[in-house]
Amino acid sequence: MKLRSIYVCSKALLWRKTHSDWLGLNMNFSHLKYSHYRAVSRTPIKSNPTLKSKGISIEAVESRGWVKEPVSVMFKVYCLSVMTLVAATYTVVLRYTRTVSSTAMYFSTTAVCITEVIKLFLSLGMLTKETGSFGRLKASIVEHVFWSPKELLKLSVPSVVYAVQNNMAFVALSNLDAAVYQVTYQLKIPCTALCMVLMLNRSLSRLQWFSVFMLCLGVTLVQWKPAEATKVQVEQNPFLGFMAIAVAVLCSGFAGVYFEKVLKSSDTSLWVRNIQMYLSGIVVTLAGVYMTEGAQVVEKGFFYGYTPWVCFVVFLASVGGLYTSVVVKYTDNIMKGFSAAAAIVLSTVASVTLFGLQITATFACGAMLVCVSIYLYGLPKQDTTKLPRADTDKEARQKLITV
Repeated sequence: MKLRSIYVCSKALLWRKTHSDWLGLNMNFSHLKYSHYRAVSRTPIKSNPTLKSKGISIEAVESRGWVKEPVSVMFKVYCLSVMTLVAATYTVVLRYTRTVSSTAMYFSTTAVCITEVIKLFLSLGMLTKETGSFGRLKASIVEHVFWSPKELLKLSVPSVVYAVQNNMAFVALSNLDAAVYQVTYQLKIPCTALCMVLMLNRSLSRLQWFSVFMLCLGVTLVQWKPAEATKVQVEQNPFLGFMAIAVAVLCSGFAGVYFEKVLKSSDTSLWVRNIQMYLSGIVVTLAGVYMTEGAQVVEKGFFYGYTPWVCFVVFLASVGGLYTSVVVKYTDNIMKGFSAAAAIVLSTVASVTLFGLQITATFACGAMLVCVSIYLYGLPKQDTTKLPRADTDKEARQKLITV
C-alpha cells in the first residue's frame, strides 16, 4: 500500500510538471500535497480552494483567458459571421466613399478623430459595466488617468502608431480596389509575427514560417499586375496605395504587439488601457487634422462632405474593432483565418459588382495563396513540452524503482 502511494505521488509530480503551464496559473506547487493537485484539476474554478489560498480571484482567472467559457457552435458561427461582415463591409464602404460617391470629398483625418472619440465613450461604457457603479468608475478613472501620467505617456506610443495606420487605410483605399486592399493588408500577419519574435521572444513553427513566405508570395502575385476597376471616378496611384498599405501593416504589427506587452505587464483592466490609449489618440488625431487640413477644416467645417455612408464608415471603424476584440476570445486562430479568407471573397464579389473590378489570373492565384497561408498560420502548434503517456508511465515507474 505504501509503495502504491509513492507511485501515485510520483505520477502526481509528473502531472504537475507537465500540466502547470497548461493551467496558466504560474503557481508554485512545491509545498502542496497530492490532494491539492487533485483539487486543482477536479474542483470547479469558482469553488477551488487552491486558487483562493493563493489569492487569485475568479475575475483574474476569467479575464486573463485561463479558463475558456463554454460556448455553442452556433454562437461561434455568429462571431465568425460578424467578424467577416465587419471586415469586408468596412473596406468596401470606405472605398465607395473615396472613389464613387458623387458628393463633396470629406476630410479623412476628421473621420479618424471622430472614430477615436466614439471608441473612448464606448470604452467608458464597458468600464462602467465592469466596475458596477459610477463611484468605482470615477475612482478607477482618477487612479489610472489623472494620477498616472507615465501610463498615459506609455499608451501614447500605440496611439500615434494607430493614428498613422488608420489614416493610411484611407490613402490606400483611395488608390487601390477593396479586394486588392483586403488581400495585401494580410501582410500584417508576418509583420505581427516578426514583432512578436523580436519584442515578446516568441517562436514560430516551421509551418508558420512557411505560411508567412506563402502569404508574401500571394501578395506579390496580386500586386504584380493589380486588377483594374472600371467604375471608379477618380484618378488613382496604385504605387501610392501599396506604400500606404506597407506603412499600415508595419504600424499594425508593432502597435498590436506593443499594446499586448503593456497589457501583460500589469493587472490593469483592458478597458482602462483602452481609455488611456484613446485619450492620447484624440489629441494625436486632432493634431493631425490641424497640421494636414487645418485651413480647409476652418473654412469648410469639421463635418464637411459627411453623408450617411461616411457616418457608416465611422461607425464600422469604431464599433467593429471593439466588437472584434470582445468576441475574439470565443474563437480560435482557425476560425479567425476562415474569417479573413471569407472577407477577401466577399470584398472581391462586392468589388466586381460595385466597382467593375476585372479579375486577372495573377490576382486569383495570389488571393488563393493568401487564403491558404492564413489557414496554415492559424493551425495550432504541436506541443512538444508534454510527455507522451507511455513515456510518463515509464518515468514514474523508474522513480518508483529508485525510491
